[in-house]
Amino acid sequence: MLKPRKILRIGISIGDIHGVGPELVIRAFNETKLKDLCTPIIYGSSRVLNHYRKLLKVEKFSYNVIQEPSQAHPKKVSVVECISGTDEVEPGIPSPAAGLAAFEALAAAVKDLKAGELDALVTLPIDKTTIQNKDFKFPGHTEYLASEFGVEENLMLMVGEDMRMGVVTGHLPLKDVAGAISQQKVYTKIRLMHEALKLDFGIERPKIAVLGLNPHAGDHGLIGKEDSERIQKAVEQAFNNKMMVLGPFPADGFFQSGQFVEFDGILAMYHDQGLIPFKLVSGFEGTNYTAGLPVIRTSPDHGVAYSLAGKGYANLESLNHAIYTAIDVYRNRHDFQEIEEGSLWKMKSKERDRGRGKPGVADRQEREVLAVQDDGFDYEDSVGLGEEE
Repeated sequence: MLKPRKILRIGISIGDIHGVGPELVIRAFNETKLKDLCTPIIYGSSRVLNHYRKLLKVEKFSYNVIQEPSQAHPKKVSVVECISGTDEVEPGIPSPAAGLAAFEALAAAVKDLKAGELDALVTLPIDKTTIQNKDFKFPGHTEYLASEFGVEENLMLMVGEDMRMGVVTGHLPLKDVAGAISQQKVYTKIRLMHEALKLDFGIERPKIAVLGLNPHAGDHGLIGKEDSERIQKAVEQAFNNKMMVLGPFPADGFFQSGQFVEFDGILAMYHDQGLIPFKLVSGFEGTNYTAGLPVIRTSPDHGVAYSLAGKGYANLESLNHAIYTAIDVYRNRHDFQEIEEGSLWKMKSKERDRGRGKPGVADRQEREVLAVQDDGFDYEDSVGLGEEE
């Protein structure tokens, strides 16, 4: 079971040092009370932070330089010096040196996350072009972290106040999306979302909507068969495994009608199908969360924003929410595990299951399907709900 510290250690990789990452760190911990909620440990460079502090005319931004997380002081900002190539800091200018610095900061933070020295990791934006090197040949943070932690399947889950949006295919060219959609892949993403909503977000019986791939969700095969032959079958498979899932929905009508507010999670088929409505609804309050990892990782839902770097205009809300989300997920995981492993749970489980073996996954699934039936949820009634004519 997770053993929470009194104040959680949140690692923050500085991202591209020519983007908005460094100034967001300075402003976030200078203007807000975030450091009262956690022990922030910045993986980067004091020289880079000092450059931006002077550029932004921030007179007081105090921090401690440390060698390892155990040296961090609660409620104070700490900086782990771990990057090279900081001789010239040029806000707004992409460069290989800035990309290397972003990778070094990320790698150092991941090392400490693996060692259990951090409770969660918040990654600031990278330039996916300049960061490429022999040790980072990935389209983004998500794929790199999945590789580092040996996870075959994961889910990019965008989290906001009014919407949680996952995607089946992430950083993939549009021309390759249809070929990447399979029943098994869609089902796996549904399962990962279901598990994350329960374990990480504390939703006891999550209700999930699945979007179609083609216009009108294929219109019964007239505009593509992926929806009926792959996506709908994945939805049926999930329902048969005791998950409350509806779909596939035509994406345009689903958002136009406001149906999205009825669901705890929404699964889109590709990046822009999900992220465009998510960002329209959530604005700068969105957080990128990687579900399916054994560790907790969040990120702001925006990029390096070179045009804003060093000007003091970049919005802080997404970083703030990324930190809040990391803390909340950690606590939810701890609470869930405490219930699962606690004496009260074991006592009730033994009473309930006396005479039929130890409680396990099957028992929990049985309770979930009973809950689904109690809610009057019926898959056959759900198919095609909300389709356009």
